[in-house]
Amino acid sequence: MNRPLVITDCDEVLLHMVSHFRDWLGEAHGVDFDLSAGDYSRAVRRRATGDVLPREETWPLLNGFFETEMHRQTLVPHAREALSELAELADVVVLTNLLDEHQERRIAQLEAVGIRHRVLCNQGGKGTPVTQLLDEYAPSAAVFVDDLALHHTSVEKSAPEVFRLHMIAEPELAAIMPPAPSAHARIDDWAVAKDWIRERLASGLDGCDLPVIGEAS
Repeated sequence: MNRPLVITDCDEVLLHMVSHFRDWLGEAHGVDFDLSAGDYSRAVRRRATGDVLPREETWPLLNGFFETEMHRQTLVPHAREALSELAELADVVVLTNLLDEHQERRIAQLEAVGIRHRVLCNQGGKGTPVTQLLDEYAPSAAVFVDDLALHHTSVEKSAPEVFRLHMIAEPELAAIMPPAPSAHARIDDWAVAKDWIRERLASGLDGCDLPVIGEAS
């Protein structure tokens, strides 16, 4: 029987990003990013005028952060230790939504904090790459970990047999973001999450046998 598989996101799961992005926006661009805003389309504003920054200006700034500022990112507590323990029984793949040109920087960034696993870059929903990984590894069980609800929905549609764990490691975001309806569980602490993941990997049951958060009564 093949080993089980853990597929994990990086930003706000393994590494803190958004708070460092906010700091850099303020320092380098005179832009304020309100993490407590529920509507991110209105959360990024020019400090001098209060005007909302258009999306077409925000995305280049995000890409610029990953080009020059990845050194700012810090390790999420317990993430390295949890992955190390899980790797004893499962294969681990980091599936990160970054442009392919940033892949080598992401690999080096993770290795610098002691996380040495396969890294794949992706753009868009994660259902398709997760399905491709299932075809490649043919795991006995698989767990997907991500901070964004839209990716849990994507994986649920493409690979419903995968266990889906919603995790937001940034406390400011975790406090205001609801659990992803398509996830099976929401756990924001790796010290707790690793045991949930271990149980799912050992069970060998299909993810569809667990109710998702959106079905909870």
